[in-house]
Order: sequence, then structure tokens, then C-alpha cells
Amino acid sequence: MKNILRSVIIAISLLVSSAYTYSQSTAEFEKGASFYTDGNYKEALNTWLSIYNSGHHSANLDYNIGNAYFKLGDIPNSILFFERAYLLDPADENINYNLQIARSMTVDKFQEIPELFFIKWFNLISLSIGSNTWAIISISSFLLCLAFLSLFIYSSVYSRKVAGFWLAIAFFIFSVSAIFFSWQNRTLVHDSHKAIITVPQINGKSSPDVSGTDLFIIHEGTKVTTGEKVGEWIEITLSDGNKGWIPAGSLNII
Repeated sequence: MKNILRSVIIAISLLVSSAYTYSQSTAEFEKGASFYTDGNYKEALNTWLSIYNSGHHSANLDYNIGNAYFKLGDIPNSILFFERAYLLDPADENINYNLQIARSMTVDKFQEIPELFFIKWFNLISLSIGSNTWAIISISSFLLCLAFLSLFIYSSVYSRKVAGFWLAIAFFIFSVSAIFFSWQNRTLVHDSHKAIITVPQINGKSSPDVSGTDLFIIHEGTKVTTGEKVGEWIEITLSDGNKGWIPAGSLNII
């Protein structure tokens, strides 16, 4: 009984603490919004970054940080946070519009290798809701699969057995699909290997050292895909497929 009571007290404490933290973050966000409305973009940025650095991430917060950076003329970091916001809410028109505006202000214009349509749609569906939500849907669907499978096994009515069988199959497929969507969402949001160049200009080298041959020049705001890391150097792939090595401090991971 004491253990149960202790668990309940801990759970209530965590809920109260979470609610208090959320309330604080909301108040700080509104404070930043007030700074932004008054044209104090630096103060707004610092306020919102303090929320972000405390671990409270959301599409709305990332979007507003991107706007503050944009107003301050920091295009690379505005793109960085618009990209982060996009991963959390790819359907948001404002995020997409501002991201395209920021991208149009970069120097580098590469011919992108088109993404296969089914991969693009798979990624969009995966990002439509959060990874944890997909996991909950998967578990719920699997439980429904078991329920309809029981109906198929134990029902003596033929029509119910048929309905139970096909519904069990459908929910099993949906459960497995939701697992893949959850996994892909987590990969895209937390381990996408995408990054934004944050230095004015950098040379892509043929090897991870300063003596390597210069292969190309890229500028701030360019989006790249990161690969192997060797010491202080990291391999990148441009949107046109070219690869090279640059110092790891020249970019920020999305």
C-alpha cells in the first residue's frame, strides 16, 4: 500500500512539475512575442532561444526563432530553424513560405537530384504526426487486431468470423505501418543527417585535412547531407550529388 501511495505521489509531483514548466515556457514565449511585436528582435530571439535550449521544442517555437534570425539578417540560422520547424509540421503554409523565402537569399543554387515520389510521400506521412503518436496508434491497432482475431477464433457465426479475420488483417497491417512511420519520423527529426552551412564561405576538400584538393566552394545557408566524421572534419554531400570534406564547425545539424 505504501509503495502504491509513493508511486501516486511521484506521478502527481511529475505532473505538477510538468504543468508548471509548461506554464513558465508559455509565459516566456509570450514575453518574446511582445519583444518581437515591438521590433526588439534581439531580445525576442534571446528569450525564445532560452526556451529552446531548456529542451522545449515545437514547430511554433522553431518558426518564431527562424523569423527573429531573419529579421536580424542571419539567413543561415533562420533557414536552420525553419528547417527544424518544417520537420515538426511540414504542412504549415507559413513555415513552407518563409523557408522558401530564406532559401532564395542564399548564394548557392544547385541542381537537386529529385527524390522518388513514394519516398517523398512516405516522409510526409511520417512527419504528419509525432513519433510517439505513431507508436500509440501502432499499439492500439495491434490490440484491435487481437480483439478481432479472437472474434474470428471464438465466434460461431460465419459472417462474424469472416469480418473478424479481415479486420484483424487490416489492423495488423496498419499496426506494422505505424511502426515504420514512427521509426521514420524519429529518424527525420532526430537523426536526419541534414545540416546548414553557417560560415560565409568554405571549400570542400578531397580528404579530411587542409592539404586536400579543393573540390568546390559553398556558402552560408546551403543545405547539405552529412556523412562520416574524421577528427574535426566531416564529409558532406551536396544536393547535386557532389561530395567533399569540410571542418565540422562549419555547419549546424538540423
